[in-house]
Amino acid sequence: MDKLVTREQLHQYIAAHGLSTVTDAQQLMKELFAETLQEMLEAELTHTLGCPKGEPSPTGNRRNGHSAKTIRTESGEMTLAIPRDRDGEHAPTILPKHQRSLPSIEAQIVALYAKGMSTRDIQDHLHQIYGLEVSPMLVSTVTERLLPVIDSWQHRPLAASYAIVFLDAIHYKVREEQQVITKAAYVVLAIDLEGQKDILGFWIGAHESATFWLGVLSDLRQRGVADILVACTDNLTGFSEAIAASFPQTVIQKCVVHQIRTSLKYVSYKDYQAVTAGLRPIYTAPNEAAALTALQDFEEKWGKAYPWCVKSWRTNWAEIATCFAYPPEVRKLIYTTNAIESFHRQLRKVTKTKAAYPTDDALRKQLYLATLEITRKWTMRIAHWGQILLQLSILFPGRVPEPI
Repeated sequence: MDKLVTREQLHQYIAAHGLSTVTDAQQLMKELFAETLQEMLEAELTHTLGCPKGEPSPTGNRRNGHSAKTIRTESGEMTLAIPRDRDGEHAPTILPKHQRSLPSIEAQIVALYAKGMSTRDIQDHLHQIYGLEVSPMLVSTVTERLLPVIDSWQHRPLAASYAIVFLDAIHYKVREEQQVITKAAYVVLAIDLEGQKDILGFWIGAHESATFWLGVLSDLRQRGVADILVACTDNLTGFSEAIAASFPQTVIQKCVVHQIRTSLKYVSYKDYQAVTAGLRPIYTAPNEAAALTALQDFEEKWGKAYPWCVKSWRTNWAEIATCFAYPPEVRKLIYTTNAIESFHRQLRKVTKTKAAYPTDDALRKQLYLATLEITRKWTMRIAHWGQILLQLSILFPGRVPEPI
């Protein structure tokens, strides 16, 4: 690579500016760094608008002056003029909004990887925007450094007791032995006794099974979890037995939404809306007695046409009806697995561009970074948690600390 500045040019610059101390040299580097950052910020906006300064943008958007911003760098504080666009569509990558310190190139790579970009995409992005030559191997090397961090996070000690846990799996394509197979990422979302949500971990398995879930639950015990009040699950065969084997005191609530989907799986299209409407009085009933009456009415009307549908509700009733034993505030939290499915939808936003992951570790890195970004926003505890905790302390005597 050719030198950016020749020795003669350096001598001339030092003589012209009277540089004679280390402090002088550091100040020079700071000024050069600030000028470089400024040009990179301008280049970012040029890329967003699709045209250089002074020319009309093909989108109709245009430059709209600058705003001053003081940032912290390894060279000290410096003030930059952040370019703006008229439509407010431009989102700087090198210095995102609200950021007051400049990350290293490695941090840039990790941030881009966290947004779902492939190593090739990151390479192209850094070259196109900043003119940086970053090899895919460097991107892989930088992100590989996350693996020990992920392992530490995955094995961190957990609380002894959790109020509610949601257990569900999300599926991805992963290359293995020269073929692409579907793998399950087992996820556990918990609400602790303080009313705060947290992801306790994720585990990669060949496919979703109760046997693998038993291993996940055993891992939670080894990390310090001694008690779970309520576990919310889907209708996976053997799931309840796996939970009972690890946490025998835990109450199980099967997701009502999953039960409805299972019920409608083989319903004729012409009856779909009517059957759906017929099921509604069951799960919206004020109590279990009313729900059983609604189920009996449903069976009398649809039992002959769809006996399997009725059988499914009867078979799973003990764990579908769990929520009817609790006050509305608790019932609203546990009757579906919407909490973890919402988390999965946010994961999908990051991972949707991936047709398949090259390895399990590549998937782990993506899920970990996405999880950090999602959970960073979980700062508020569950609404009305004080009232819910009081109810739980009555419903589960001796297992919930009483309010002082």
